[in-house]
Amino acid sequence: MKKIVNLNLIVLVFLLTGCADNLTFAQAMVTEPVGFWYGFWHGWILPFAWVWSLFDSDTTIYAIYNNHGWYNFGFFLGVGSITIATAKARKKRKKVNIQK
Repeated sequence: MKKIVNLNLIVLVFLLTGCADNLTFAQAMVTEPVGFWYGFWHGWILPFAWVWSLFDSDTTIYAIYNNHGWYNFGFFLGVGSITIATAKARKKRKKVNIQK
């Protein structure tokens, strides 16, 4: 059961990486800059978008049309939240294995 839930979660995240849009430089110049929440989202999906970008040249992992400070801060927090969540999950799994 746990494996099915994990697999569904992975599939869902890969589907959501389609939300990582891609613009040309000309389009980015006339587009409203994105801010904190886009940065957070792009940081959160970074691992999945990066893997996807290896196979699809139209996928980017960082929005070039951002408002700099707030977007970068959101991106940093998004990447950091994935790193912290992964570390906590590994620590929790290690405790469970030791107790058994």
